[in-house]
Amino acid sequence: MMRMRGLVLGLLFGLLGGAPGAGRADVLVMGDSLLAVNGLQGAAVADVLRRLLPAETVRDRAVPGASFLYPLPLTGALGLSIPKQYVPGRWDWVVLNGGGNDVMWRCGCGPCRRVMDRLIRRDGAGGAIVTEVRKLRATGARVLFVGYLRSNGFQSPIEACAATGDEIDRRLARMAAADPGVRFLSLADLVPAGDTSYFALDRIHPSPKGSAAIAARIAAVIVAVIAP
Repeated sequence: MMRMRGLVLGLLFGLLGGAPGAGRADVLVMGDSLLAVNGLQGAAVADVLRRLLPAETVRDRAVPGASFLYPLPLTGALGLSIPKQYVPGRWDWVVLNGGGNDVMWRCGCGPCRRVMDRLIRRDGAGGAIVTEVRKLRATGARVLFVGYLRSNGFQSPIEACAATGDEIDRRLARMAAADPGVRFLSLADLVPAGDTSYFALDRIHPSPKGSAAIAARIAAVIVAVIAP
């Protein structure tokens, strides 16, 4: 783990030229438990991003249980409505995820076309996710939308969601292709076949190792854009 982090840090410092403040970017993180878990250990995705990008300002607003179509009251105050997690600022990047809780709670990973269409249309040009991404882009920020992990070969409560996740990923990729200021980061290939170490004991959420690997991929995208 430490060796991997050292290698990633070395790569990122090399891209940034090693100078304090070089390639600086302010980053806001919004979303659900994929990005939020492991925060009590200082090992959530945003925590690792702060270490991988020491010149950056990284603010974490992700909350476990958050969604785009959440119907319950007080969701804004609790941070459970992903759009209401936004904090005004001069953000260079907004790292964003979501939609998994909408699918789980409303479809149970069964047939889910109506919910998928409400989240993001097949052409990637409409839906709650697209509306939020456009609002974020209107602030001048770039948006990096992060997909979900796959179990890739071992028993997991999320295995039944794989087909829905693949379709949503395709739609997110179409959304990103329409705007050079939007990137979609798929995590479908992040977990090696049969490797449970990237997951917590529930085999749904990332372990600290999984969060670190997600953060490394996010950091690589950001550095590739901002590096001199």
